[in-house]
This record gives sequence, structure tokens and C-alpha cells, in this order.
Amino acid sequence: MALSNISIVKKSFQEFLDTKGYRKTHERLTILEHIYQRNDHFEADELYLALKHLNYHVSRATVYNTLELLVEADLIIKHQFGNKISSRYEKAYARRQHDHIVCVDCQKVTEFCDPRIQNIQNMVEEFFNCEILHHSLTFYSKCKQVDCSERMMKNLKEQNNEK
Repeated sequence: MALSNISIVKKSFQEFLDTKGYRKTHERLTILEHIYQRNDHFEADELYLALKHLNYHVSRATVYNTLELLVEADLIIKHQFGNKISSRYEKAYARRQHDHIVCVDCQKVTEFCDPRIQNIQNMVEEFFNCEILHHSLTFYSKCKQVDCSERMMKNLKEQNNEK
């Protein structure tokens, strides 16, 4: 992401914190910066472990609480892809509209964009005389890849948990 976008997002978050009367802490801004350096859908614990691996001293509670603040500030989007999958997050600023395919076997999330969906949205707006603010479309699939690395990792984790 361009430096100017990171600056814009940080400024927006700082203004949000000021408006709500929350403290602007180094930890919160570090979490925001790390999120905007990512290009994936992530779980809270994945973010916490990534920050810990980079030797940032941030508590798990700070990560979870900051994620909720960022959702409230409309700087990240929280997804609940099915019942068995933990919440996943993605950055929201300067992201084009896209939809998701989620594999029910390995939980891999794939983004896709199809202009026909935008055309449908435009037709719905016109037909119902309304303005659609956003939409969410998620397809749930079964992975057909025999050598799916995500499924293999999931199976390894399950085997280790059984021991």
C-alpha cells in the first residue's frame, strides 16, 4: 500500500479515537500499520502471533480490542465465514468491491470480482428505488485440489491435537 494511504488510514483512526475519547497508543497504531501491510484475510490470533514473531510487545487482549475499534471505525471488515470458522478480518480502506469463495474443507478464502454482480446491484437499486450501501456475497465450496496445502495443514493440526 502506498505510504500516503497508510498516512490517511492512521489519521482517520486517530480522529476516530479522539472523537470516541480513546487513547492513541503506539500499540494500536502498530496493529493498524501491520494490518495494512497484509494482503489477506486473517484471524485475530494469526495477527497476534505475527506481531509477536516480529518482536512487538502487544497483548492478545490489545489485538482483539483494537480489531473491534478498527471495525467500528470502518477501517477493517469483519467476516464470519460459516459457523465453524473463526472471524476473519481484512482491510477496508481503498479496497475495491469483491466477493468471496470459502472452501469448507480447508477454510481457504479466495477473493473474486465479477462486474455482473455490480450490474445486478445497479438493477436492484433501480427496481427498488434505493441506494445499496454494501453487499456481501460468499460462495461455500469443496476444494477439488488433491494436493491442497491448506487441507494438508488442517489435517496435520487435527492429528497433533488428537495426540
